[in-house]
Amino acid sequence: MVRSGFGSVLALVFGLSGWSSIASAETPSEWVKLGARVHGGYGAFIPLGIRIGLDATAKLKAAPRSLIVTYYDNPKSPCACFADGVAIATTSSFGQRSIILAGEKAPDDKAAIMVIRPRSGGAGLKYAIPMSVLPRLSNMNSSMNELQRHEAVMKDPDLFQVEPAP
Repeated sequence: MVRSGFGSVLALVFGLSGWSSIASAETPSEWVKLGARVHGGYGAFIPLGIRIGLDATAKLKAAPRSLIVTYYDNPKSPCACFADGVAIATTSSFGQRSIILAGEKAPDDKAAIMVIRPRSGGAGLKYAIPMSVLPRLSNMNSSMNELQRHEAVMKDPDLFQVEPAP
């Protein structure tokens, strides 16, 4: 696993690793530091967004800055922090116009929906976070430190659903 900046550069130069390998090479502590720095804190919604972004990056075999994320928010969700986690993991941003906040809202039973596609077009993936997982995430926030939250979210198999994007 490549962990150093120099090692990451060598892997890119020599083609020894794809972007998903480099992104997943961040240690849990590094993800926590990065997420807290970018977002201002590291509640359980951030690592869930990171997990979704890493999943999409790997499944779509995406290079840095090659994905577009359309984020559907639900006003009944306490926040849209998932979007910051996805941005961190996919290297997408509003400034690059590679994250789009949809005018249409997520359905009532979803805390958020993210459609992630290659910028160049082609098949994408639709990720849905059910409202039913919010109490579990809230419990992680109140009972765990940042690193424990990260680990718990990365291991929980039932926090989101994924399907091919229509």
